[in-house]
Amino acid sequence: MDVSRYRIEPGAPVDLMRWPTREDDGFGGGKKTARKQLVELSRRLGELQARLYAEGRQALLIVLQGMDTAGKDGTIRHVFRAVNPQGVRVTTFKKPTALELAHDYLWRVHRHAPARGEIGIFNRSHYEDVLVVRVHGLVPREVWERRYDHINAFEQLLADEGTRIVKFFLHISKEEQKERLEARLANPEKNWKFNPADLAERKLWDAYTEAYRVMLERTSTAAAPWYAVPADRKWQRNLIVARVLVETLEAMDPRFPKVDFDPRTIRVD
Repeated sequence: MDVSRYRIEPGAPVDLMRWPTREDDGFGGGKKTARKQLVELSRRLGELQARLYAEGRQALLIVLQGMDTAGKDGTIRHVFRAVNPQGVRVTTFKKPTALELAHDYLWRVHRHAPARGEIGIFNRSHYEDVLVVRVHGLVPREVWERRYDHINAFEQLLADEGTRIVKFFLHISKEEQKERLEARLANPEKNWKFNPADLAERKLWDAYTEAYRVMLERTSTAAAPWYAVPADRKWQRNLIVARVLVETLEAMDPRFPKVDFDPRTIRVD
């Protein structure tokens, strides 16, 4: 499976109306085959994460963005099921607190960047400040317009200091979102996941689509690329994300550190 086709190349134009939200049924050999592949990819991800943690020299930051119901939580749950929680930290960015609003908008983000040896996962992120802020007009246009450059510089700083960054836009259709929202209403065990405010956000679908389009065009860089992942089918979404992460970590090539003693000469009584 060639996942490079989902990568947004720096400076490339993006048309989300033409970008797929699902692939053909035969993608990856079908759902059953994809699930088997995901098990193997998750196992490999766990092995690479163990090396990254032991090496303690590099970090990996994963950014997940998408419309409501796109599957950010589900992606984390399925893709990372074989990793050691000790070396992975998930941060969810919600409405800023009073303390966070008293600082620059990247302050709360930078303090959650992964340390060397860690995998950090942002469930939503600093990109809310060019998405929600833009769509709802929370700041003037000239303010959110300059934030694209701020974000690129911030991510370049992280990359320069040893953090590999990979970003996923989970791309679902409006029809699929409707089905997922209805499923939350129909299942008592999922009622808690439904927020009536989601319906108000859904009415802003076109405005969010345009905000995401510009975000992808202006902030997909060599140091921090975006992948626009078809997310209507959860098994396709999970497989693509897992494959990208395994390839990313393999390119980072983390290694267990060499010890300064000969284990063969040591006896444990």
